Amino acid sequence: MSAATGPRPRHVTVDGRRVRHRVDGDGPPVVLLHGIGRTLRDFTDQHDLLARRFRVHSVDLPGHGGSLPLAGPCTLPALGRFVGHYLDAVGLDRPVHLVGNSLGGAVAMRFAATEPARVASLALVDSAGFGQEVTIALRLLALRPLARLLLRPSRGMARRTERAIFRDPAFVTDERIAYALEVARQPYAARVMRELVRDLGTFRGVRPQWREELLTEVARHDIPTLVVWGDRDLILPAAHLDAARERFPRARTHLFSDCGHMPQIERAEEFQRLLVDLWAAAEAGEATDRPVPTGAG
Repeated sequence: MSAATGPRPRHVTVDGRRVRHRVDGDGPPVVLLHGIGRTLRDFTDQHDLLARRFRVHSVDLPGHGGSLPLAGPCTLPALGRFVGHYLDAVGLDRPVHLVGNSLGGAVAMRFAATEPARVASLALVDSAGFGQEVTIALRLLALRPLARLLLRPSRGMARRTERAIFRDPAFVTDERIAYALEVARQPYAARVMRELVRDLGTFRGVRPQWREELLTEVARHDIPTLVVWGDRDLILPAAHLDAARERFPRARTHLFSDCGHMPQIERAEEFQRLLVDLWAAAEAGEATDRPVPTGAG
């Protein structure tokens, strides 16, 4: 299913702020969290596949897409707290399976570190938090004068962003470019992007302090975890998967061959199978220290 199809998302109020989300299916609860400057549309294919067996929540993070910004600055700790408040708002009182891409992976880990009892499993997709290296495009946003220039919405910038995200150019459609431009034109989009970039990193890359603290806290809780990466990721390099294996030695891992920053789109069906296998083991209370074989996607 393309990003332009599927049921229309609706809204819920979280801490007095409008949040856009999409909820479908029945079964164990799943929450899908997108990356920086993105929206719940990055999980459309997964939402549709998983809703056949699970209660799936796709959410626009605050200040992204159809969700209003937080009342205060948009930071990683604030987004972690938001996840808990969202679960409260929609009445989810049992542990949930969290899936996070890029920034969404760091948000999922932040929430899991704070409220591990509410997390049934973690699936981290080309996730922020495992290394300093990040695309120059995001590092430049840490420089105030350049940030204002680079965050001016333009079709050219939207096209370059989509091309950087996907390995297969067939996914860089006119519809995706147009939607990315629409999202960038939201009145709060540039401000929220600047707040997040400055919270997470500098021109030199992702800050080590929050990464070290977060990974240490998450590892302490031994939550069933899957970490996957695309081997041609231009945003966060696939070498970060090695760091994930070192920090989370019991996690399942998988490297998708000839794939970019969003395996959940470029390798939708295989990615979905990896999730379901993780969740079956987690629900059965099995150990997750048998890594998924690394190989082609």
